[in-house]
Amino acid sequence: MSTTTRILTGTLAGAMLVAGSAQADRSEWPESFTVGTASQGGTYFVYGSGWANLIADELGVSGGGEVTGGPNQNLALVHTGELALGLTTMGPAAEALAGQSPLAPGVPMDNVCALFPMYETPFSITTLADSGIESISDIPDGATIGFGPAASTSDTYFPKILEELGVDFERRNGGWNDLGGQLQDGLIDVIAFAAGIPVPAVSQLEVQTDVNIIEFTEAEQQQIIDAFPVSAFQIPASTYQTLEEDARAVSMWNFTIGGCDLPEDFVYEITKLSMENNDRMRDIHRSAQFSVPENIKYNTVLPFHPGAVRWYEENGYEIPEDQKL
Repeated sequence: MSTTTRILTGTLAGAMLVAGSAQADRSEWPESFTVGTASQGGTYFVYGSGWANLIADELGVSGGGEVTGGPNQNLALVHTGELALGLTTMGPAAEALAGQSPLAPGVPMDNVCALFPMYETPFSITTLADSGIESISDIPDGATIGFGPAASTSDTYFPKILEELGVDFERRNGGWNDLGGQLQDGLIDVIAFAAGIPVPAVSQLEVQTDVNIIEFTEAEQQQIIDAFPVSAFQIPASTYQTLEEDARAVSMWNFTIGGCDLPEDFVYEITKLSMENNDRMRDIHRSAQFSVPENIKYNTVLPFHPGAVRWYEENGYEIPEDQKL
């Protein structure tokens, strides 16, 4: 056997071993997967459904997005294994890990691991322009306010935020598209959104009617930062046709999550696909411009899945030891 033949034979054998190993690893993957999103008309639904399709198309595994109640429910469904993947926000994640989820009080949801950062969720308020409401202090006593799906991030935190600011209101829950229709029909007075921007329901509303997007005053913003796990945020004027200048808000970070018991190679490939193709992620929703590995530092709550840790460390990103399983 010539030297060249030996090299080719060895290379082919090595390739077959690699292929066999990959096939063995892939045989442990789930046959299908579902991503928990939130209600239609919100950013979670658009982002999560598009991300699920990207994974399915590129990795050859059947999967898709599912309408859910949002971050709190996604945490619970991923923890129990009813969903493989989901989207959540850091505030609800901290409560769930501590056993303080409103959906399962006393049950620490410790089978939930972080994969990668998504974007910040701004808390913003929208009314009809003819309502006369141009600031938070203008919201009349007893106003009916839509807070999104029950137990969502918006429904969990926004009522407390407005109570902190002295607003007296009647609470209304529902999907974002439904609440947008109710606002347009005069059935509610205000929608308090906690969703990635641009919020599809707001973009749709401002095409159909004149709206006001209400910002926090500096004093209101600082008061809320002091009272809740949020940070300062500016909604860029370019986000909506209605805005003439940046709008002051507060925000909370979102991360994709998966069951900690998902196969390591499966999560590695998902993380690799998501972190190495930001242009395709931005095609799903433009908020994905923030879905980059540099933002892993904003998860200070959940452990990272071993598959995600492997990709980050291979690419020079450090994961603190206390955030590894």
